Amino acid sequence: MTHTTSVLVIGEALIDIVERDGGDVEFVGGSPANVAVGIARQGVPASLLTRLGRDGRGRRIAAQVTASGAAIEEASWTDAPTSTAKARLRPDGSAEYEFDIVWALDAEAAGAAAEAASVVHAGSIALFLQPGGEVALATLEAARRDGRIVTVDPNVRPALVGDDPRPIAERAFAAASLVKLSDEDAEALYPGMPADRVLQTIAALGPGVVVMTRGGEGALALGPSGASEVAPMVVEVADTIGAGDAFMASLITSLVDDPDLLAGDPAALDLALRRAALTAGITVSREGANPPTRAEVDAAL
Repeated sequence: MTHTTSVLVIGEALIDIVERDGGDVEFVGGSPANVAVGIARQGVPASLLTRLGRDGRGRRIAAQVTASGAAIEEASWTDAPTSTAKARLRPDGSAEYEFDIVWALDAEAAGAAAEAASVVHAGSIALFLQPGGEVALATLEAARRDGRIVTVDPNVRPALVGDDPRPIAERAFAAASLVKLSDEDAEALYPGMPADRVLQTIAALGPGVVVMTRGGEGALALGPSGASEVAPMVVEVADTIGAGDAFMASLITSLVDDPDLLAGDPAALDLALRRAALTAGITVSREGANPPTRAEVDAAL
């Protein structure tokens, strides 16, 4: 399938250093970078505006992103070292992180890149860490005013977002057409609030569709036509790195495939959730953030 719609992804790209019994293993990571790769592997043109060092790690990230079919925006390159995140895997396969990251963006470059795209996505550290966070938020807001589809995944990192991430997250939600968050994000932003109320609270800020992933319990969504739910794909889990990013990339791909997803078509939302759950399931069955191609997802359907 050929698409003319382009997706701009704004956010961090880094090297995940995963601790193993036999020593550290490095993977290309960063939530937005993973999303750009996932979108491109679904056959949708995508570009990534990030911050890469002109070093071996930066070149490795760029090579993997471009090999997927996504482009690196030229303004992404810097003479500073490429950022890293050390991931320690818990017994259930989930990860906790220790970050070494600096995040900055050129506002003019971000605005120009967004003007050339039909869909603009941002999330994770890129929203919360300054000075780049303010540029990312302002770019999302301008894109929504200009009629672009805007998608957001807060992917809250407690070690980096400060004591109260909710004001920044809600500013991003208010600019969004679609929001995806995890149950862990929900607990960080709205402690103790039931899932259905979290979805309603975010939807009231302006996005047409809000989706919450819940790990092994699948995902919930709230759209113009009401609530939907999807079960997870049952697989043997290698690790969960990149699962949420694969889910997000699939949702963006579904938006490109069928704009009726935002218009309130319940069948479109149900199909988007099914595809996203399968995409995430395939991803967690592999080591590292390695999302599937469109053909692999189609076969799983």
